[in-house]
Amino acid sequence: MADQGIEGILSTVGNTPLVALARLFPDASSRVFAKLERFNPGGSIKDRSALSMLLGRVRSGELIPGVSVVVESSSGNLAIGIAQLCRYFDLRFVCVVDAKTTKQNLAILRAYGAEIELITQPDPETGEYLPMRLRRVAELVEAIPHAYNPNQYSNPLNPRAHRGTMAEIVGALDRPVDYLFCSTSTFGTLRGCAEYIRAEGLKTRVVAVDAVGSMIFGQPPAVRLIPGHGASVVPPLADPALAQDVVHVSDLECVVACRRLVDREAILAGGSSGATVAAVGRRLEQIPDGSTCVLIFPDGGDRYLNTIYSDPWVTTHFGEVSHLWKDRRC
Repeated sequence: MADQGIEGILSTVGNTPLVALARLFPDASSRVFAKLERFNPGGSIKDRSALSMLLGRVRSGELIPGVSVVVESSSGNLAIGIAQLCRYFDLRFVCVVDAKTTKQNLAILRAYGAEIELITQPDPETGEYLPMRLRRVAELVEAIPHAYNPNQYSNPLNPRAHRGTMAEIVGALDRPVDYLFCSTSTFGTLRGCAEYIRAEGLKTRVVAVDAVGSMIFGQPPAVRLIPGHGASVVPPLADPALAQDVVHVSDLECVVACRRLVDREAILAGGSSGATVAAVGRRLEQIPDGSTCVLIFPDGGDRYLNTIYSDPWVTTHFGEVSHLWKDRRC
């Protein structure tokens, strides 16, 4: 991501591959590409956000190695990106997670030296963990000397990082991007890409891919099983006007799309990546022939081995549904 002053492992953030999905939709009259963000050093697109939100403060001296403490709420990917950055710069990191955070992500965070604050009880009014996580972050920032909360949910440096994501996509293709399919959570990726599109006067249509039960686009809240896809509150960064279309994808659709993606393209992708696959599958008939569609895949499937890629987990939550991805006529 075009900052020549970054050294070491952090210099590998950005410039992720863009690959054609030739086998996923073999009968499609459009070309479909995927931006594979798992190739960032921390394994996800959130590395871009972490670097954007913290690097400037490190360079300015506002975050002091061995003294400053970063406190953030995250369901996993941003936490890992921040943990890697804090370890590199010798910053203490306190991460507020909840009972839905996977054991694998917790193990990765501890390997980087992060301190874990686990929220075990949801908010009594909403039944969601996020309000309690944010409350705990505020308490920790107040109590810990030299603490700083990047606040991914409202920090403008979060979306600013993803202007670079869209610039990379445009630069990698020899044709205009007609449709961008982007999953939503903090709204950082979608907002940053959309801001780049507007600033450059591009005609790219942005399709927001949200979870069924997410409140971002005004749906009633409901239980969601896939972490990092959708949100239980409307993030301050959200601006519905930045998307020309919205597709709501269920947890089961995410699972089926992820399994179909690995079966046909050998790409092991995360839940929100599968959501974009499901969304483009729904919209393909409405997309003009010859269009170019780009899907952003925020992370890899290695962090979902005990959920999306676990047959017992899938059967427990959805029943016997393997025929939905094994049938190659679909």
